[in-house]
Amino acid sequence: MTSALPPRAPVLQALIDICGPDFARHAGADDVIAGRLASFVVAPATTESLAAVVRLAQERGLALIPRGAGTKIDWGKPPSGVDLLLDTARMAGVWAHRPGGNTAEVGAGTPVRAIQAAFALRGQRLAVDPRSPGATVGGMLAVNEAGPLRHRFGTPADQVAAVTFVDPEGVHAESDGEHGRPGIGDITGVIVSARVRLTPLPAARRWVRAAVSTPLRVPAVVGEALAGAADPSAIEVDLPTPQTARNSEQPPGTLAILVEGDPEDVATRADGLARAIGEGAAVSEIAPPWWGRYPFGPQDVALRVSTAVDDLPAVVYALSDAAGQPVPVRGSASDGDVHAVLSGSLDPDRVGEILESLRHVLLARGGQAAIIAAPPEIAEHVEMADRRELF
Repeated sequence: MTSALPPRAPVLQALIDICGPDFARHAGADDVIAGRLASFVVAPATTESLAAVVRLAQERGLALIPRGAGTKIDWGKPPSGVDLLLDTARMAGVWAHRPGGNTAEVGAGTPVRAIQAAFALRGQRLAVDPRSPGATVGGMLAVNEAGPLRHRFGTPADQVAAVTFVDPEGVHAESDGEHGRPGIGDITGVIVSARVRLTPLPAARRWVRAAVSTPLRVPAVVGEALAGAADPSAIEVDLPTPQTARNSEQPPGTLAILVEGDPEDVATRADGLARAIGEGAAVSEIAPPWWGRYPFGPQDVALRVSTAVDDLPAVVYALSDAAGQPVPVRGSASDGDVHAVLSGSLDPDRVGEILESLRHVLLARGGQAAIIAAPPEIAEHVEMADRRELF
């Protein structure tokens, strides 16, 4: 709670007046953001009530933070204050689904998995697959969180025709990047809903898995995937912890390529790609268990690293050298946009040193690195990515 926060009872009563007695409360033990306990939690159900909550927060000097599933709420720079958590769970649903027009309106609080299940019943999908399993539409769009399908379809923002939101002054607005309106990346308020573009649901999917004994093998396999007729929808790499010496025997990593389309065509393309890759390649109807998932947990330090795929091996080795131990890496192999994991038990100064060393290596290669998530005791003392720079 900020020092200027009004007495708790009047604030809570005002929130109850807006959203009802069952949807405004004092914060509990689970309402912690980056180690900070919130003061109040409120769950509006309409755009009007959401706008009223935002205006109340603005008028009374409350630090307001929207929360969907909370999968990424601790990421990025820790907030300066957490007075009011705005839960978007009631701002959920699929409206105005027009299968013939390939569009739909979806509420910000709707889990991405739920809308995909609804669209699949009509043979469609939203071409997104955020790596956070429980991500909501609003949470995904707030940081433009992409997954493996970004290779073919671009980011979630690319699948959105327009977003409705409430700005920091409590005014209802719409963003589409046209007609003088701000784009999704310019939104500073709370997302209410999104009008999304849909694509046909592929009839078949195959994953071509290729063992990569060292990071040096990754660019060659990516080249095979892009050079032929496979036309992949995604290309992902998982490099587990190698041995301590670069030239020693290493447990193989895996590079997986997703091929989608009509069953017969998919089988032909996948089999052809496996043959082109050669030894260590196989075709499966099931995704690898690590597919579309982050390699880190809440107690780890998570780095986002972006570099050209040809430079990815050098970056992986440099990161391990800087850390003084092997570092697991996972993510998009085609564009070198990956996540790496450092131990959350490291001293904050040591984390900063590793990041600085890695950035020196990336500087000559036009790459970037940032810390996107860390335990509170580390996040408070290192340079964290701004939430708008997470993806």
